Amino acid sequence: MRDLLSIDNKIIWHPFTPLAGDPSQRVIERGEGALLFDTENRSLVDGISSWWVNIHGHARAEIGQAIAEQAAKLEHVLFAGFTHPPAIEVAEKLLNIAGPHYKRVFFSDNGSTAVEVALKLSIQARQRAEAANSPHVIVAFENAYHGDTFGAMSLSGRGIFNEPFSDLLFEVERIPEPTPGKEVKSFEAYDKLLRSKRVSTFIFEPLVLGAGGMLMYSAKSLEKLLEMSREAGVTTIADEVMTGFGRTGDILATQSTKTRPDLITLSKGITGGFLPLAVTLCSQKIVAGFESHNRADAFFHGHSYTANPLACAAASASLDLVQTEQCSNQRQFINEQHLNFKATLEARSDVADCRVTGTILAFDVVQSEDPGYLSEIREPLYNHFLEQGVLLRPLGNTIYIMPPYCIRQSELEQCYQAIISGLEVCLINRAGS
Repeated sequence: MRDLLSIDNKIIWHPFTPLAGDPSQRVIERGEGALLFDTENRSLVDGISSWWVNIHGHARAEIGQAIAEQAAKLEHVLFAGFTHPPAIEVAEKLLNIAGPHYKRVFFSDNGSTAVEVALKLSIQARQRAEAANSPHVIVAFENAYHGDTFGAMSLSGRGIFNEPFSDLLFEVERIPEPTPGKEVKSFEAYDKLLRSKRVSTFIFEPLVLGAGGMLMYSAKSLEKLLEMSREAGVTTIADEVMTGFGRTGDILATQSTKTRPDLITLSKGITGGFLPLAVTLCSQKIVAGFESHNRADAFFHGHSYTANPLACAAASASLDLVQTEQCSNQRQFINEQHLNFKATLEARSDVADCRVTGTILAFDVVQSEDPGYLSEIREPLYNHFLEQGVLLRPLGNTIYIMPPYCIRQSELEQCYQAIISGLEVCLINRAGS
């Protein structure tokens, strides 16, 4: 057996990882349900759905079978001037889920590109509806994260993810996210910007801000911001790359509000974690600016693998699964378990702001040093979780669980116990220092 880790460390550059490597790195050989297995057959409970994508668990047979059947017929075809049944099928299913407010589906490859598409559509649609020189002030949350391409970085809050490129990013106006206790401050900041009559677009992560720290806010607050946007004629973009497909309870987080955003971006869980795919859902407000047979009026954006048939087949199978009663029951089960564990955590003095939305539980570890993504407690906690057979990847001093919907109670308990023992180790280490 070759020393795969040694070879990997010499030739592969991993994301969000020092180039010198990660001493806790493992070679994962297979997955089954909520479990991952390495080359030494050690199991890990995938408590974060492998960066939030494997919503149904690993090696789900229905999705694998759909891909295999499609691969025997058509693996890929360019999507300009051609189409194919899997793309049409998945687009119809997405629009049925999203509702009649949405008229078109634009395919892309990942969350960042779905956001880029939405932003470009918003700007072009406004140009065509008004004057070419109309203002394009964009508003986002202070702790937003929308991806790693340049447009998406510009929309995201400034920090370690995009700091080296700060001079190259376009300016975005920011408002506080309306987390509990900050609602009025958020509304007032947004109202002040709207009164300038220059705001064109408001982009937001609905109900939960992911990489920004799993910050959560209410559907009532989101409804208020959407109403303010609608009254001011501002185009709204819901970045549901993380929250889509049941994460917050409803299949789409924005289904918790009456006012519908003009654009929705979706990726991550769309294929159940099998293949890369993303979409941007467009309302008639956006579509109207492009309804023309003139080639010069086309939307000039695309990717070589746009609407790849294999990825679309996976997405179609995943969408069928997420709408089943069994999946709905599992999401409710996870939510109930999280709420029970939340009560346990809230009794601890080293835990702050424990919060639950749908299948997501998060809390902040109280610490003496400045919290943040580079918090010193992150690495020891991460390594402790791995030692306990659990994959949890803290965002600095923020710990969260976002498991596959298929997770069993015993596996969830293993995650909870790893968290408790990790907190105890932190307390012991602090006392020793």
